[in-house]
Amino acid sequence: MNSLQRGLVATLLASSLSGAWSQTSASNVAADDWQNSNPCPAWVSAEGASEPAAHKRWDLTLSPYTLHWQSSPEHKAVVLASLDRAAPGNRLCGLSFFSNSFGQPSTYVYVGQRWDGLMGNPNLFAKVTAGIFYGYVGQYKDKVPYNYKGFSPGIIPSLGYQFTPRDSGQVLVLGTAGLMFAYGRTF
Repeated sequence: MNSLQRGLVATLLASSLSGAWSQTSASNVAADDWQNSNPCPAWVSAEGASEPAAHKRWDLTLSPYTLHWQSSPEHKAVVLASLDRAAPGNRLCGLSFFSNSFGQPSTYVYVGQRWDGLMGNPNLFAKVTAGIFYGYVGQYKDKVPYNYKGFSPGIIPSLGYQFTPRDSGQVLVLGTAGLMFAYGRTF
């Protein structure tokens, strides 16, 4: 897949997501009330669960550093920005933009579950997301399992600590690749 084709695929993905977002926004809330919009598919929400509190609907996650299990001269800095929307039942959906370990622009579209209050500690939480990656292409296509033309499935577990009602630190386990350290902001 050449760079033009990859760009078209990324544009189609972004268009699909923004189209779903605008449909959800238009049908559920006023256009100026973005915090209440919900781009998550209806099947993500737990049946009968209540909507998350208004100040806990969105999470912005930023990661400036990833520790690889094995160092390689091919590895580049991994930088990530991710946006999650909480759904009823401590579930979520989201979109991440990142540079992968080989310096390629990549995305991850996912759904997940969050568990709060682990081991009796109200500040400790865990999340697991599952979705589709795009971006491991060319000579790096075999660096992720089941890669088909740059698309591959992914599951990312993480452990976090809520320092304040809005701020958290998280460690994401990237399979056999390493650990990603991140800051989260809830709004």
